[in-house]
Amino acid sequence: MAPHTPVTDRILGEVQRTHGCDLDMLTKSLSDLSWSQVFLEVDRLSRDGQVLVTFNTRGLYMIRLPEHNKGPATH
Repeated sequence: MAPHTPVTDRILGEVQRTHGCDLDMLTKSLSDLSWSQVFLEVDRLSRDGQVLVTFNTRGLYMIRLPEHNKGPATH
């Protein structure tokens, strides 16, 4: 797995803070980054399994953290 960059940390932090968001909302909240920068990093994070990207019924790409990243498991 590649080391986290400031862009990675910002994207993961925003997705965690919002408990998941759509790609447009994420891009707007990180307005100093281009849409392409956000998209490419989300794509990489998705391929690495660090975020889940789904397409919802309203036609938006939703980004959220996988369940195992939300906190310690309870047994």
